[in-house]
Amino acid sequence: MENRRFLRTQALLGEQGMENLRRSRVMVVGLGAVGGYALEALARSGIGALVLVDFDIVEETNVNRQILALTSTIGRKKTEVARARVLDINPDCHVETKDVFVNADTLESLFSEPVDYVVDAIDALNPKCCLIEFLYRRGIPFVSSMGAALKSDPGCIRLTTLNKTKNCSLARFIRKRLKRREVDISKVCCVASEEQCCLPETAIFMDSESKNEIISCDAPGRKRHTLGSLPAITAIFGLTAANEVIKKLSKKLV
Repeated sequence: MENRRFLRTQALLGEQGMENLRRSRVMVVGLGAVGGYALEALARSGIGALVLVDFDIVEETNVNRQILALTSTIGRKKTEVARARVLDINPDCHVETKDVFVNADTLESLFSEPVDYVVDAIDALNPKCCLIEFLYRRGIPFVSSMGAALKSDPGCIRLTTLNKTKNCSLARFIRKRLKRREVDISKVCCVASEEQCCLPETAIFMDSESKNEIISCDAPGRKRHTLGSLPAITAIFGLTAANEVIKKLSKKLV
C-alpha cells in the first residue's frame, strides 16, 4: 500500500525534495525543550536518518515544556524516549542514539560518520561553543538555538546569524568566546529572540534537582541556576530550527 504519511509535505516540496529528505542524515544535539520539538518536525518531514544525542533522563520538571516529557517517560533516557517516538512517526527512519555529554573530548567520536546537518540545542555554554567551533571548522551545516528561557513574546523570535543577535545573554557570551577562537560569527546560523526581558524575581532560582542551566558548566550534574520558561516559546525555537534544516536539505524552498 502507498505510504501516505508525507503526502502533504511532498505536495509542497515535490518528489525530488522528498527524496532529498529521505537521503539525508541529521543530528540533533540536545533533546530538551528546543531539541525535542526540532526532532518532532524533522521526524514528521520524512528525514531518512536521525542521530539523537543527549546524556540526560526525563525529569518531572521537564513536563512544562518538553515534548518527550510525559508521566509515562519520567526517569527514562531521553534518547530512548526520542527513538521510540521517531519510529512511531516514521518506522522507515534509521535512528541512532548516542548517550554522550558533548565536549571537546567526545566531538571526534560523535562525528565519526558524516551528517548532512546538525541542530544544536545544547544550553550549556562551554559544550555549545565547542560544538559550534567544531562544526564551523569542518564545514558541517548547522543551526544553533540561542536562549529561549525567560522569553515570552513569539513575535521577537528570529532566524538570523550570531553577529546580528541582540538582547540574548547566551548569544552575547557565545559571541565573545567564538571571536577569541577566530570563528566568523556571521557564518553561524541561529534562532534567537530579540525580546528585552522584564523579569520577576522568581524567574531565576536555584534548583538542585534540575539539569536546566544558565550559561555555565562543563560537566553534567552540578547545582545550577534554573530559568523560567514557557512551552510555546521553546517549541517555536525548535520548530524554527527544524524548518531551516528541512528547507535547506529539500533544496526546494531555498
